[in-house]
Amino acid sequence: MLKKIFGGLDITWKKLLIAAVAAGLYTGVMAGLPMAKDTSFADISITFEWWILFGILIIVNSKSPLDSALKCFVFFLISQPLVYLVQVPFNAYGWGIFRYYPTWFVWTVLTLPMGYIGFYMKKEKWWSLLILIPMLAFLGYHYENFLSETRSFFPRHLLSTLFCGAAMLIYPLGIFREQKIRRAGLTAGLVLLLAFTVLSFAGGKHTYSTDVLLSGGSLEAEFDDSYSASLEDASFGKVSIEYESTIECYKVHADFEKLGETRLILESPQGEKQYFDLKVGRDTYTIDRSPGGETGE
Repeated sequence: MLKKIFGGLDITWKKLLIAAVAAGLYTGVMAGLPMAKDTSFADISITFEWWILFGILIIVNSKSPLDSALKCFVFFLISQPLVYLVQVPFNAYGWGIFRYYPTWFVWTVLTLPMGYIGFYMKKEKWWSLLILIPMLAFLGYHYENFLSETRSFFPRHLLSTLFCGAAMLIYPLGIFREQKIRRAGLTAGLVLLLAFTVLSFAGGKHTYSTDVLLSGGSLEAEFDDSYSASLEDASFGKVSIEYESTIECYKVHADFEKLGETRLILESPQGEKQYFDLKVGRDTYTIDRSPGGETGE
């Protein structure tokens, strides 16, 4: 099966063009689909792990270095603009969303030398592995970030974590046929996988830090540093009351460690409580005064 995928596919120009259009359409839809936001399904529109796979499959199934370079270039030249074009009718920026394309265009141009050099992985030499290792390390970087996100906001990005980890081990086995190089590649993948796993745990969990409430703001919350702030479900993280000197106002600052819905509770020195409904996303939140006003009942 691996032999067929990594070297046995007949990627004609027609098939390449169809695949490029399909990849662009799918990525554009996932980028704009609200239910896919902050999930593994939308990661393809932000990070490189799937595009590395597409590039490798084109490279190992090409007939020459030039064929590899040109097919990689054309695949990205078609798919990447299409990602943004699909989003134009539904995105608040409209055509302005193409402001994000220049970075991807640089990567598209770089596929020419990368595709040309990458073809030499098929030569089964010791230096063939040196061509692959930077790709494995780049995947490891993605794996570390996804693993930290999964540990912090489980099960967010779990599929992307598993995909990157598996790919780091599968690519050496799929690309190479010579047993010594396969074993060396698998060893390199395992070492990198372990190293980035350690880095993820050493870096701790990710949090979403933001200010959620201002005293005297639109929700008519009144408080100062004599009040206490807490979350009804403490597993969501920590909140604290701080003074913001630039606007001369007290605020509630939050460090969220969980996504979902809970309530923020403000308690005065006299024991009076104010309740606010909180809905926490990965990098956004909504807050409203709970029904019942001061008591939350």
